[in-house]
Amino acid sequence: MKLSFARRLTLALSALLLGYGAVVASIGRQLEAAHEQEALQRLSHGLARHIVEHWPEATTGAAGGDANAAARAALMRMLVSVNPGIEVYMLDADGRVASYLGEPGMVRRHQVDLQAVRSFLGGAKLPLRGTDPMSPRGEKIFSAAMFPPRPGDARPPGYLYVVLEGQAREQVAAPLGLQRTWQTASAVAALALALTLLLGAFVVRRLTRPLRELAQRMHNFHIGEGAASTAETPAPRGDEVHTIATTFETMAARIRQQLAEQAKHDRAHREVMAGVAHDLRTPLTALHGNLEALATHDAGQARHVRAALAQSDKVRRLTQQLFELATLQTTGPVPQRERFRLDELVADVVQKFELHAPVALGGPPPGRVECDGDLQLIERALTNLIDNSVRHAGGPEPGEVRVQLQCVGREAQVLVEDRGPGLPAELSRRLDAGINLRDAPLKRPGGGIGGLGLAIVQRIAALHGGALRTLPAPQGGTRLALWLPLAGADAPAAAGERAA
Repeated sequence: MKLSFARRLTLALSALLLGYGAVVASIGRQLEAAHEQEALQRLSHGLARHIVEHWPEATTGAAGGDANAAARAALMRMLVSVNPGIEVYMLDADGRVASYLGEPGMVRRHQVDLQAVRSFLGGAKLPLRGTDPMSPRGEKIFSAAMFPPRPGDARPPGYLYVVLEGQAREQVAAPLGLQRTWQTASAVAALALALTLLLGAFVVRRLTRPLRELAQRMHNFHIGEGAASTAETPAPRGDEVHTIATTFETMAARIRQQLAEQAKHDRAHREVMAGVAHDLRTPLTALHGNLEALATHDAGQARHVRAALAQSDKVRRLTQQLFELATLQTTGPVPQRERFRLDELVADVVQKFELHAPVALGGPPPGRVECDGDLQLIERALTNLIDNSVRHAGGPEPGEVRVQLQCVGREAQVLVEDRGPGLPAELSRRLDAGINLRDAPLKRPGGGIGGLGLAIVQRIAALHGGALRTLPAPQGGTRLALWLPLAGADAPAAAGERAA
């Protein structure tokens, strides 16, 4: 499931805030622990000195055996009963543990770092952490005092070293602290997550509302709609979203204006073309009839009349094509649609040409091929396509123009090929790219415009959901393929199939 931008932004902010909260909680926990240790160390700062001053019989002789063992045992019982969380050690002048007032074998490090002890005795800033003899590498807060020097001693006799956070205190405080820490952290995290999601979702939704509205307006934008149909609640003025929205509205208005001007120009162009073609048809028809009458009754001038008749026929055909093309360009969907057999239609059109032109139907019989569309328009497209090949075949021999019908996928292909000089490069490029042949009109090298017949075929194919394409001609000439969807086909074939 793909999350929206607002939800992803809310989750990202929530994750960042939770991470920030975890970091702050960790730092706060450390600061709290340091504050607690400092308070405990300040409170117990004079504990070791008090023991040395008030129980000298228990602390003397630290380096010399068990002379005061009973006194030390009594002292340990008293101290443990008063404060079970402390550990008392007697160190020699080099910091080695000479005696431990507790169970034997518990000491794991017999050397204490005296640098921390000297800093403590020198009044350094608290909290100070020193060696924990019960741990291989740990450090804990402590209290320390120097034993009173004895007569004749060149070095200090040793130190009393009291660890203020003993194992007994840890065993009692750690589970309680951990449990409370997890309970507090869980409650705070749950509350923070809930508040963050609610507040963040509200804020993000308000902040991204102009973006959502702008995206919806872009999604609903259509070329034919009015400018007011996309208007929504404007974004706050001055921010980036308002700038984007204003730019979009300006761009949409410019596109509509340009398309309206283009449509107006196209309509005017088609109307002019249709009017000219319509106005020329009547006098050209009369002229062509008179020339036919002269060619019949005046044998002496028959050669000149036949030449004029041929030119008149070209002009008549040109005006007819212009009129048809202008009519087709103003047509939207196919006005009359019916189901017909394309194989029979192709055979009829080829038979019509066989009487007076070198046209032949080749290839294996395709069988029953049915299409949906305007029968007369498809017949006109086939006629124009074959007529174009006949006029440009380049030779009078029969069979020079070959027509073949076959089915490829969900489309029918009518292939027309000749051995003529081939199509102009620009005309082939437009056909293969699906560009309208009349936009802009093609100009012949000798003057005039060309490709009107193929432009009509292209337009009729487009109205039926098909296309007109060129195919490679290894032996020279031209190979044109008219593609039409078969009856009941949902979609035309892919470009790769058409090019095969």
